[in-house]
Amino acid sequence: MEETIKHIGIIADGNRRWARERGLPTLEGHKKGLDAVESLIEAAGKKQIPYLSFYLFSTENWNRSEEEVSYLMKLLSDRIGSLAKKMQKNNIRLLVLGAREPVSPALLKKLDDAVALTKDCTGTTVGFCFNYGGKQEIADAVNEALAAGEKITPETIENHLYAPEIPACDLIVRTSGEQRLSGYMLWRSSYAELLFEPKYFPALDGSDLDHFIDEFKNRQRRFGK
Repeated sequence: MEETIKHIGIIADGNRRWARERGLPTLEGHKKGLDAVESLIEAAGKKQIPYLSFYLFSTENWNRSEEEVSYLMKLLSDRIGSLAKKMQKNNIRLLVLGAREPVSPALLKKLDDAVALTKDCTGTTVGFCFNYGGKQEIADAVNEALAAGEKITPETIENHLYAPEIPACDLIVRTSGEQRLSGYMLWRSSYAELLFEPKYFPALDGSDLDHFIDEFKNRQRRFGK
């Protein structure tokens, strides 16, 4: 029996290398990468994929140059509003997973507004992992459960993850040929199929989802059986 894919996670890697190979400023790679995000979101909505998530900015990415970090924050700030409106029009819900510190209050408000705008959408749910760390997510979940006086079990941790309504990943795709998770969805990746895509992330578009889904259908998932 063919298993239906519910959640595709994408580690968006290779923006800077994509730009360098084309003789462009590395920051242009991030701009093109966000174009790829929009294309993939639109395709996921049309294909009625229940959940799609992106690793966009990790807690470690703050260690990049001030110029690059500032550009990334401005890029997201400038485009999140229009993206959210497009998602609302297409009945696609947005959730943001990650820590709030040290993101600027202005950007946090724009992200919160985008989430609020799409909260009643019933189609694909898209998760933006922004200022996200997989270890930190688990630590935060445990601390939240303890503060609520709950016994620590796998179920209680799951209930306190960021955006707990997002289920475990069925497939995790990392672009640019790198073969590691880099802390992405550590709790939700325990039985995920892994696909290491050689394309740089900015080179993707909505049609690549067909390839990812076909690859998933060819896998045999045993879940320890």
